Amino acid sequence: MSNTVALESTVIAHGLPYPKNYETAKKMERAVLENGGIPKTIGIIDGQIIIGLDDKNIKFLATGKNIYKLGTAEVPVATALKLNGATTVSGTMSIASKNNIDIFATGGIGGVHRDVSWDVSQDISELSKTSMIVVSSGFKSILDVQKTIEFLETFQITVLGYKTDSYPLFHSRKSKYKIPFRVNSPEEIISVFEEKRKLGISGAVLVFNPVPEENEIPYKELDSYIQKAVEKAKEKNINGKALTPFLLSYLSEISDGKTLETNISLLLNNAKLAGKIAGLRK
Repeated sequence: MSNTVALESTVIAHGLPYPKNYETAKKMERAVLENGGIPKTIGIIDGQIIIGLDDKNIKFLATGKNIYKLGTAEVPVATALKLNGATTVSGTMSIASKNNIDIFATGGIGGVHRDVSWDVSQDISELSKTSMIVVSSGFKSILDVQKTIEFLETFQITVLGYKTDSYPLFHSRKSKYKIPFRVNSPEEIISVFEEKRKLGISGAVLVFNPVPEENEIPYKELDSYIQKAVEKAKEKNINGKALTPFLLSYLSEISDGKTLETNISLLLNNAKLAGKIAGLRK
């Protein structure tokens, strides 16, 4: 299924509020279709893995209660116990790869959290072993950027900047961190991915696609919001899987919704690029 694009469902259940989550999920699917790909949003309903959630199930994940957040490690628990769950970057990649899907569009990848002794996302491990083109807008801005970059290098994850020379930071287009390699077309992305497979090197090709300029939040402004959000999470003793949804929600609140609109913009932009890549592989 070389022209199929996987889409995660955690953004529906845990990343955005209703009805923005439902509307954005549908718009992401349309963006993939309009640019030449076939979208498949992945989730788990009553223990069943569904590759290509229908409208009813997308709305269920957007509005339902007790929707579990499922990384790779949690997927078998959800299927065995007949739970409802939304798949993260790692969970989506794991399921997609086992179903011959090797293009995936998401928002931002997880990594190393700030100001905690040890909190590293499953995304890093999955990216290191699963052969897939992953289009994202960088690390979630709430992370420890330098440590996350080091983890990508340590785990031998191939990183490409799409029309950028620095690491984008989710809500912000640029950072002080130089990206290893720049590509300027979907064709170049495909070429690197196919070469990595030909050489027998495991792991993903992680494409960092900056948020559209008109929707970005300058990092200096954003960082002030993040510091407040991290302090609030500490104060409330929020950690683990609850941390990222809390921080993103609080950022939206204290920025008067600016981070929410930026998040939606970058999700659609990534779906568009993934669709273009898929369209070239028909």
